[in-house]
Amino acid sequence: MFGRIGRFTVNRPWLVILAWILATVALATLAPTLKSSTDQADFLPSRYESVQVTKIQEKAFPQQETPAAVVVFQRTDGRKLTAADKATVTKVAKEFQAKRYETFDKVLNSPESVSKDGRMALASVVSAEKDPATEKGQESVRKLRADGKEQLRGSGLKMGVTGPTALALDAKEAAGNTDAMIMMATLLLIIVLLGVIFRSPLIALLPVLTIALTFIVANGLIATASELFGLEADSSNSAILIVVLFGVGTDYILFLLFRYREHLREGREPKRALIDSVSRVGETIASAAGAVIVAFLALLFSTMGNLRAMGPSLAISVAVTLVAALTLVPAVFSLLGTKAFWPSKAWQRASKNRLASNVGTFASQRPGLVATVSTGLLAVLAIGALGFKPGFDQESTLPKSLESIRTNADLQKSFSAGETEPSLVFVTSRQGTPLDKAALDSFRRSVAKVSGVGEVSPARLSSKGDVAQYHVVLKFRPSSDQAINLVAGALRDTVHKNAPEGTKALVGGKTAVLADIEDAVEHDYRLVFPIAALAILLILGLLLRSVVAPLYLMLAVGLGFAATLGSAVFLFQNVKGEQGLLFSLPIVVYLFVVAIGTDYNILMVARLREEVLNGKSTAESVRLAVSQSAPTIGSAAVILAGTFGVLMLADNSMLQEMGFAVAFGILLTAFVMALLLVPTLTGLIGPKAWWPRNRSGQHPGHPEQSLAGPRQEEQEPVTTTPGRS
Repeated sequence: MFGRIGRFTVNRPWLVILAWILATVALATLAPTLKSSTDQADFLPSRYESVQVTKIQEKAFPQQETPAAVVVFQRTDGRKLTAADKATVTKVAKEFQAKRYETFDKVLNSPESVSKDGRMALASVVSAEKDPATEKGQESVRKLRADGKEQLRGSGLKMGVTGPTALALDAKEAAGNTDAMIMMATLLLIIVLLGVIFRSPLIALLPVLTIALTFIVANGLIATASELFGLEADSSNSAILIVVLFGVGTDYILFLLFRYREHLREGREPKRALIDSVSRVGETIASAAGAVIVAFLALLFSTMGNLRAMGPSLAISVAVTLVAALTLVPAVFSLLGTKAFWPSKAWQRASKNRLASNVGTFASQRPGLVATVSTGLLAVLAIGALGFKPGFDQESTLPKSLESIRTNADLQKSFSAGETEPSLVFVTSRQGTPLDKAALDSFRRSVAKVSGVGEVSPARLSSKGDVAQYHVVLKFRPSSDQAINLVAGALRDTVHKNAPEGTKALVGGKTAVLADIEDAVEHDYRLVFPIAALAILLILGLLLRSVVAPLYLMLAVGLGFAATLGSAVFLFQNVKGEQGLLFSLPIVVYLFVVAIGTDYNILMVARLREEVLNGKSTAESVRLAVSQSAPTIGSAAVILAGTFGVLMLADNSMLQEMGFAVAFGILLTAFVMALLLVPTLTGLIGPKAWWPRNRSGQHPGHPEQSLAGPRQEEQEPVTTTPGRS
């Protein structure tokens, strides 16, 4: 099949390129705009308590006012507010109210909004919309900030705006800068590394231009799929999509180009060399892409809606990259021929890569030693994974320089940290009858006694009197680990236990959502990991037509996963002193390192199998596979790790953790597992690694043709354009 694909694309390059251009233009102009959501509650299933609270709130209080932002006033000299200062705060709050910002319903200020130490005053901004952090809401915050600075000029006061809408605005602006930086750094890194490897400006630029084309196509397909199937993409996925497309795309192109150059050095005519490269490497690339795709699609079984949306998006991206690597790239290089390598002449002669040759020789001669040392290194790093602590405080991952973060830190000096987003407690009558006010007051007092609760508002009754709502201000930041543990434990236990007779009491709000997300993630760990592992194992079995090799490959991959996670724990928790790591980091590492990193294991084992099928001994196959694959795997891994490593340049510590873990994991997978552990294990196991095939890699009684491809007399003729090499 891959031989036919190669012959078609190489012999009809203009047709293939035209098809890609038309597809790109069509998707760029006709595809819908990709929608996104930053509300984590949108990503949880209805069985979770926080989601049930949201539904009760919408039904019982349809005109519910939602906290949108908090304006914090304080003196520039840090002293207590004077009577004149308090009058100025009241005046400014009234002016905010009079301006009637598009999404803000009220701006509330009262004498009670002054802190007990007298150094700070608050104005609460509420919205009648369910989600105040929309683009219009963010624009309202931007205008309010500008107006406030103008109104306080020369007053000796300063103000800052925090709360959910302000935080969403700051996070969006920070992410926008991060995406642009990541895109530029990724492009520069790929161009420089490809230029160094091939010493050709065309080779350096063409893959980038090709991947840019696939980026447009993939985005269009993702947006179309999202529109058709009602998927929502998390707003943080854009940076991940960039590095996946450019990183994986460059990998597949390198797999093809290194084999193309190898065939040219053997003296084959350029078009024949290109066709043979697609024929030989096509199955490896397709298998590698298949492993990544099914691993991403395993996210469809996730409890989290954002992960379910991310899975298909990334799977579509990899599928488009696969098609481009097998069609668009060969078509472009078919037109260029050997001119693609200009001005370098290195494609004409085999390089003397002594390091790769020495590593291959040593691995084939001392497989036991190499396998033991490699396993020991991974095992030591894996110990750190036992200390992994998931963190759900996403605010702590944002730059401390953002106004909402700075203002929130100031607010905590004089008020309860949960003032910006109180937790919600709802008491609902099971029979739909009016609630007993005395019982509600008693319930309120029991909730107020919970350690960590700062204040509980009086009950607010629905129009029918059958639902009561309480605002519960915690002493901790709404997204902090302390707040999450409090809501998931003592607060919910107290609320459930002390619900008035004949009622049902539930806890909701942002902190409750995060507590439910923690439970959902633990569920996903137990479900998504095994599904992805089984899918990758199946693909390896189909590629190798073997039962034994896929098993020890997956065991090695599992050890690499633990080593990667352990390394991140050592760096961020033990060295940098982080309280916890990104809660979804294990899933990210599993999918990006295990799935994408498996590309190199697949490339190595496929080359081992190829040498075995060509009649080489196991030891000789190991030597040749390592020495021949080392430049390809090493170059691809450095580029792919570099593209993910670019995430470490972001101010967002969440992206930093993700960038380090994936980059380091890919380097471990390439240089320790693929080049050392996997081939030496194969050497130690010997012909049994290919069971149920015999030593030549064939099923007993079913001789197969060599992987060298079809015999020359069976190959279709190559169309050669006169005057073009």
